[in-house]
Amino acid sequence: MGRSPLTCATRGPCVKRCRDVTRGEGGAIVWERLEGYELRRRARGMAGLRPGQRPEPSLPAGTDRLPQIEHIVVLMMENHSYDNYLGMLRGRGEGFPLGADGQPAVSNPGADGEPVRAHRLLSTVQHLQAPSQSWHASHLQWRHGTCQGFVASTQTVLPDADPAVGMGYWTEADIPFYYGLARTFPLADHWFSSCLGPTFPNRRFLIAGTAHGLIDDLPFDLLDYPPAGTIFDMLTRHGISWANYHAVPGDKHMARRYAHHTRRMARRRLQRMGRALRSVTQGVQKDLQFTANVFPLGIARYMLHVRGTDQFFADADNGTLPSFSIVDPDFDVYSEENPQDIRKGESFAAEVINRVMHGKGWPRTLLIWVYDEHGGYHDHVPPPAAVLPDDVAGRSLAGGQTWLHRLLRPFFPSAVDSAEHQTEEQHRYDKYGFRVPAVIVSPYARPDYVCSEVLDHTSVLKLLEEKWNLPALTARDAAAASPLGALDLTGPPAFLDPPSLPKPGLTWGSW
Repeated sequence: MGRSPLTCATRGPCVKRCRDVTRGEGGAIVWERLEGYELRRRARGMAGLRPGQRPEPSLPAGTDRLPQIEHIVVLMMENHSYDNYLGMLRGRGEGFPLGADGQPAVSNPGADGEPVRAHRLLSTVQHLQAPSQSWHASHLQWRHGTCQGFVASTQTVLPDADPAVGMGYWTEADIPFYYGLARTFPLADHWFSSCLGPTFPNRRFLIAGTAHGLIDDLPFDLLDYPPAGTIFDMLTRHGISWANYHAVPGDKHMARRYAHHTRRMARRRLQRMGRALRSVTQGVQKDLQFTANVFPLGIARYMLHVRGTDQFFADADNGTLPSFSIVDPDFDVYSEENPQDIRKGESFAAEVINRVMHGKGWPRTLLIWVYDEHGGYHDHVPPPAAVLPDDVAGRSLAGGQTWLHRLLRPFFPSAVDSAEHQTEEQHRYDKYGFRVPAVIVSPYARPDYVCSEVLDHTSVLKLLEEKWNLPALTARDAAAASPLGALDLTGPPAFLDPPSLPKPGLTWGSW
């Protein structure tokens, strides 16, 4: 009684009925008002904490409040929406609404008004550079909360690309391991990316609770740092072990990696002053090797925590994973970003998850499989309003200076076009991005459970803050819900014996 829709989400079908009622003509306005009520309620402190406040003020920061879980692992892959991967999962979660023909009853109009229906993609190899998940493209796709701009956004941003590609999806036949994972462990079917934008801003939300003004993957605004720091700073301050694992050549020693990274940072600063404009963008985009690098100014003190994928597998096998770890794929080969073959990424994720489940630390582990953003692929559930993380607005390319736009246009045409079409309203982090696939994997996971609570990447921060009684970094993670409802920590673990999951479409290391 008196619950708002976001609060009701913990009750499962209740929120779906609310959403069904408000999706008709004019319903978006009703839903927006209801969400606005919930956000105001959270801002008053009824559902979340204030930045800097600990979950349990009577206990010191760093106190372990969830001793059953010793290892928290986040495996964040790249660029797929919930519908794009799990829309055809039947009997669990809010997938595609189906028509009488058993196919998705979902379409988007093109620029000419002709509808393009959601359709199965015939190959697991993606299109080159299409669809787009840029800040501009994502807001076009959102289309004032209707999710009706996926076809038109491609026609606008990538006029030479196939406009229908963003309406494509894959099925269990293409990604059998992922479907088995989502059927077995708790599925979070309302996990949203943290903002309507690309990789860097969303990964910043994961580790800092804010994008701190970043709205793209370009290098021009990377040299900053949030006032409260990142979760890595907080963990280090309280003596809590952490690591960021990523793909790295096995013979590259840590000291040499740090020296190489320092040289890249110096080169980036020089290039940022106007040298080699084309190479700076290509270089920095290839330069993202691990999530911690989205705040490059903090990287020197992070390098002792950055480790290779082989070390992750050894630590998982031996039960020696740190208290918190982020596992990054090789962003060039098996992150699942276009134009990669998604089966390669699935094989990597399957290896990571299986090694955790069969490692010595499994009885005390929680792993979250999730994606940073939607990659430009369609999802039919409108992203809800979100609490502003701070008072830092998004920064467009070169601060909107038209003379610099003219200078940069030959090198970055799409980025300049995006900057010129953005409004002040679009520079606010006041709404989530599109839904992404997410599953909570743990021996304590609830069997046959679907978590329909609104979650986003700052829910990971909330989880860490609740476990170690850490202060919230920003207003966004202060107001976030944690995924702890997917666990039953009061009884014997239901998945103490690891379940058998389907094999991925490709075998890890076979390609």
